[in-house]
Parts: sequence; C-alpha cells; structure tokens
Amino acid sequence: MGLLKAAIGAVSGSFADQWKDFLAVPINIEPTAALFPAVRNGTNAGRGSNVRASQAVVTNGSKIVVPEGYGLLLFQDGEITGFASEPGGYVWNSDDLESQSIFAGNSPFTSLVNQSWERFKFGGRPTGQQLALFVSMKELPSNKFGTQSEIYWDDAYLNSQVGATTRGTYSLSIVDPIAFVKKFVPATYLQGQDYFDFTDRSNAAANQLFSEVVASLAAAFSLYTNDAAKGNRITKIQQDSVGFAASLSRAVEGAYGWRASRGLEIFKVAILGIEYDESTKELLKVVQRADALTGSRGNANLQASVAAGIAAAGENNGAGGILGMGIAAGSVGLSDLMQKSPASLGGDKDDQSGQDLMDKLENLKRALDAGLIDQAEFSAAKAKALGL
Repeated sequence: MGLLKAAIGAVSGSFADQWKDFLAVPINIEPTAALFPAVRNGTNAGRGSNVRASQAVVTNGSKIVVPEGYGLLLFQDGEITGFASEPGGYVWNSDDLESQSIFAGNSPFTSLVNQSWERFKFGGRPTGQQLALFVSMKELPSNKFGTQSEIYWDDAYLNSQVGATTRGTYSLSIVDPIAFVKKFVPATYLQGQDYFDFTDRSNAAANQLFSEVVASLAAAFSLYTNDAAKGNRITKIQQDSVGFAASLSRAVEGAYGWRASRGLEIFKVAILGIEYDESTKELLKVVQRADALTGSRGNANLQASVAAGIAAAGENNGAGGILGMGIAAGSVGLSDLMQKSPASLGGDKDDQSGQDLMDKLENLKRALDAGLIDQAEFSAAKAKALGL
C-alpha cells in the first residue's frame, strides 16, 4: 500500500512523454519556498503547464514526479503516510502489496528521516486519497536579519565588551523534513493550498525564526570572536560566511533546538554591515595602532621615530632640541649622554631630577607612538614638563 517506485534516477522530460497526467513541483517555484502542494501537469503540447484540477490530491493510480532537490510528503487527515526523497517517478496505489510507505533513498537525510518516521509514522492503513506536498531540500536563501539597537558581547581580541548593530542574510536547510512538518509547520500549510515560505512576512512561523536569530546574534558573535582557532579576529566575520554560520547555528541550537526539534539548520550567513558603538570604535583604533607597532612593522615605525627625533634635534636650539634628540635616540645610546649632562637642560637640576624629567618625556613619547595621545596632547605635556 502506498507509493510504488516507477523509475529511479534523474528526472527528465521522458516522464511527460510516458505519463499523460502526473503531479509535480509547480512551474517557476520561488527558491525560498520550503513546503508547497504538488500540482497537476499536462503533457505533449501542454507539457509543464498547470491545468485547473484538484491540487495536491492523490488517488489510486496517480503518477508523481519527484525532481532533484525535493522530497515528496503524503498526508491523510494531517498525518504523514509516506515520504520519498529519491528523484524519480512514483505511482500511488493503496492496494499494491509491493508498494511501500516510505522511501528515504540514499540521501544524506536517510538517518534523520528514518528516526523521525519511527516517531511519527502513520498508524492506520492509508485510504485511496492522499494529499501530496513537496518539501525543498535545497539551500533556502534570502532570510534577512537586523538589529534595531546595539547587541553586546565579551570579545577576547579586544579584551572588552563590544557593542554593535548589524544586518545581513542567512540561508536555511531542512535537514529533517518529517520533524519540520510535524513539529513546526502550522496546520494551515498542510491542507494542500498554501505555500510555506520563510521570507513571507505574513508567515508567523517564519517571523518566529527571525526573532530567534536576532536574539541569538550576541551569543553567535561571542562564539566566533572568542574562538582561538579563528584568531579571535572580529574583522574576519564578514568574510567568513560559513564559519559565522556555524557559530550562529550553534547559538540558535543551544537556545531553541532548531535541528533537534524542527529539522532546521542555518547553512550560510552573509553579514552586510556592522556598525560599532562609539566606545568600540575608539577601542578598535587603539588596538589597531598597537598592532602596527608590533613585529617588523613596529621596528620600522621605531626607526622612523628615531630618525625624525634626530632630525628635529639638529634643527632646534637649546634644551628642547637636545631633549628631542635624547628621547628619539634613546635606543641608540644618546640618552646616556643626556643623563650625564643635566646642565644642558638649561637649569641647575641635580642628576636625579634630570633623570625624572627624561623618564617623563620618554613615557610621553611612548604614549604618542602607541596612539594613546595625539601630537597636540604630547606637545602640551612636553612644554609643561620643561616649564616652557
């Protein structure tokens, strides 16, 4: 009783020549449609065109074509009576002893679907009339998300709490069609009339998923930026659609159990924009400047600073010029000369006070080089230290 496999393999136009009347996926179906009724198709001159007939109704002898990337679900009184994920042609017959109630095929869905079938399978004998719905097993794109206010997470790279607004899109995969329709899809979409589309703003179930994704974003950002394997770099998120999708999928699974209870999984994420709050922007500037002073780039910056200090000293007269040379050339030994010649500072300070002044000025220069203060702040602090 149920579906009898008529052919195996890729679906082609040959079925339309062989079968004068059959049910199939609607023409020009939207790529975002997840669940929709099978429609009756004509053949020969009218091959592939919809005809006015009882939509999704299957009776004894009905032929059904399952194309690549889709699964066929049969229903009676809201209960699933059969499922086929292997592409090919099928004939429905309630009396044929060789027919079966479920065909999981050799697809990656086999294990999950078989588990769900054992939990939810139809308990009685199917009658001669069924409803046929198709479920998409393809990547379902264009699901948008966005935050109206900042979300916050602890960031290992910045070693601080980070705040930002963000927007983007994600794609879904239905990894367990039976769990999807039994545990998540509202009954109105199981009557053979309406299309279930995740991007439909009038779809309350889809809106629920949107809310859960937004609520999981902070946890997803935290999972990604605190993953040492990704270098803890916040800037990598926008380029790593698959990696961030894994973090977002973990977040929604932990909070809402998408895969376990609904048969859904986030496949890819494209972040279209991230706008950090003001404190995070300032922190990023400081960290980026600090990064620029490390390694070979840092050595180049230090050498340039030394050269600039020596050049400035040669152009200036008095204590200011000599001090500039001493600060800039501290790493090449000239600071020792300055420490031994406090009189050149233009006062009668003893050795200790001269050393204190040198330490203060050197600290100011380090702060300037690290980007912690700007040039105007450095010049003002330097003038105050020198009593100018």
